[in-house]
Amino acid sequence: MVAENIDHIRARIAAACERAGRRDAEVTLIGVAKTFDASQVLEAIRAGVTDIGENYVQEFLEKREILAREPVRWHFIGHLQTRKVRSVIDAVSLIHSVDTLRLAQEIARCASSAAKTIDVLVEVNTSGETTKFGVAPTDAAGLVGELRALRGLRVAGLMTIGPFLPDPEDSRSAFRMLAQIRRDIERSGFTMPHLSMGMTNDFEVAVEEGSTMVRIGTAIFGRRTKQKTV
Repeated sequence: MVAENIDHIRARIAAACERAGRRDAEVTLIGVAKTFDASQVLEAIRAGVTDIGENYVQEFLEKREILAREPVRWHFIGHLQTRKVRSVIDAVSLIHSVDTLRLAQEIARCASSAAKTIDVLVEVNTSGETTKFGVAPTDAAGLVGELRALRGLRVAGLMTIGPFLPDPEDSRSAFRMLAQIRRDIERSGFTMPHLSMGMTNDFEVAVEEGSTMVRIGTAIFGRRTKQKTV
């Protein structure tokens, strides 16, 4: 079932790319494994999804150990507390959820101590919802500028979560806003290759608006039944 779901999602991504005049190779499918067992994640890996996203540090570390021999590129996509940065720094390839200078400084410090450079995305709250993390759109360029000065950290793009609404079209303005913020920043000569936007309910609209990474959980693995872990 997981493999069939992935094939269906890839077809939908390809169709959205065609509508937007893009190549489907420009879009990375990230399997969001939050609350799903390592055995289910392994099914996705075997079906070709080797970019895996996790939201919770403990769960991430447990699955990383179980799947240590698999060709996984791990993404941390949830809210990351500064005190937990050191726990993930050795294994994560991309952190999607940087929204404060303090968090970025801790990532840079831990990465430098490990003689690494960590790619990060700046999370932008494009919906204006107070329940969501992310820097305000008007502050995104300023935060990117501050992060560029940090050693051990590389700003690779921007991330947002669209509003959770029944009609995916209602998320389009949020995704369009993020793409515009990137264009505005890149006018200064600083290139950011990635826009991480789009989830199960709205990824096709996100792709049409320029997403390079879509974060899909339910459409791959099914409905979540477990409680979250920290």
